[in-house]
Amino acid sequence: MNNPDLASWIGSSETVADGLDPTLVGRVAATLSEPAPKVGEPLPPLWQWAFFIQTAPMDGLGKDGHPARGGFLPPANDRNRMWAGGRVDFHAPLRVGVPAERRSTVIDIKEKTGRTGSLLFVTVRHEYWQEGAMAISEEQDIVYRQPAPPKLEGTEPAPGSAWREKIDPTPTLLFRYSAVTFNGHRIHYDHPYVTGEEGYPGLVVHGPMIATLMLAAFQHANPGKTLEHLAYRGLRPLIAPKPFDVAGRVAGPGVAELWAEQDGTLAHQAQLRFTA
Repeated sequence: MNNPDLASWIGSSETVADGLDPTLVGRVAATLSEPAPKVGEPLPPLWQWAFFIQTAPMDGLGKDGHPARGGFLPPANDRNRMWAGGRVDFHAPLRVGVPAERRSTVIDIKEKTGRTGSLLFVTVRHEYWQEGAMAISEEQDIVYRQPAPPKLEGTEPAPGSAWREKIDPTPTLLFRYSAVTFNGHRIHYDHPYVTGEEGYPGLVVHGPMIATLMLAAFQHANPGKTLEHLAYRGLRPLIAPKPFDVAGRVAGPGVAELWAEQDGTLAHQAQLRFTA
């Protein structure tokens, strides 16, 4: 790590409680065009990302709309933030309307040099607890990159799929997902900012929403399966409003390959372990 001061952020932690309010669950469901579970029913997988939000006042936000860095997460001045990927273990479903908490810890910080310059990778571990038991554990990889033209063209061809769903990432969909996840990152809703400041040709589709849609497509095609582990990563951003597909196939016993594709090439991909 080039900046030894950043090492002091390893071990930084926070705990956020949430009641998994059914009203917000209904708003997430409406945004994703899914049925809304009732109080006591399982929260669909990856919907936890709309909850356990550590809020910041308006004067505590950075230029990009995220909370100013240097609190729970390390400072990364003059760098653009991206959600790179992560890993999720599903132990038991969270239940709607039942108090829960998320315990979060920064577990790793690394600086690397990529095609577009210096990249700062921050890995955060989250544990979601409800009624004394851990329901979900996950690691999220966040990357901070120096301002540079983003990679937009895909190079890896998409494989043949067993199922697929077309997604129209309209500005309204992106706005509503930002709203239900309380995500102020301006690349998802502020066209002048994302094009003028961060160099994208249009609004950027949320990485977490893409992962959620990939997993939902698997469940639509394979109802009744029990999810165990998901590893996902972004290969390139998807820009609204151009449509893309979420697709997948079963690669072997208890293993599925999931991906998001556009123009025949991969944009995001994941591997899922499941049981019948």
